[in-house]
Amino acid sequence: MIRVLVVDDHPLFRDGLTGLLSTVADVEVVGTAGDGDTAVRLAQELAPDVVLMDLNLPGTPGLEATRRIVASTPACHVLVLTMLADDTTVAAALRVGARGYLLKEADQEVVVAALRTVASGGQVIGSGLAARPSGGPGADLTARESEVLALLSRGLSNTEIARELDLSLKTVQNHVSHVLAKLQVRDRTQAALRMRGL
Repeated sequence: MIRVLVVDDHPLFRDGLTGLLSTVADVEVVGTAGDGDTAVRLAQELAPDVVLMDLNLPGTPGLEATRRIVASTPACHVLVLTMLADDTTVAAALRVGARGYLLKEADQEVVVAALRTVASGGQVIGSGLAARPSGGPGADLTARESEVLALLSRGLSNTEIARELDLSLKTVQNHVSHVLAKLQVRDRTQAALRMRGL
């Protein structure tokens, strides 16, 4: 049985998806969330096999929620289900740990097949999306640089990031410089917007 947490800020879509998945024999919806913070909390409490994650969420955005879930609950796989189809967002989602990326227009069979693939440790990129987003700007960030980017996008200063990650200020400054260069952006604000898929 694949245990699924459904995350979407639109009640109608969330309820429809939950109802749809309840008709699938090997899938069980163990919870739903309408915002990023609730998604992270429920993922930690319920330990689902897969989190179906929208990216446009109130409060904590979907990319950051994905990063936190992957970091705190490694056995939980995130499958993004969104309307955002640009290559940069696909690359950003995979970079923060998502195992799959589908558009909301995908058929029921496609969503269920992707759930099964992701639950078993595989990776899925929906049709019409870049199959190899790793070539995009910033796709070659290291794990540590991705962490720095995520904290930077939450508005933390270099000093706060250093404290959070237990690094020296100089090391954080170096990481931030590398992140800006790899993302091909001029400043922290642009990097944060890129992280949020904007």
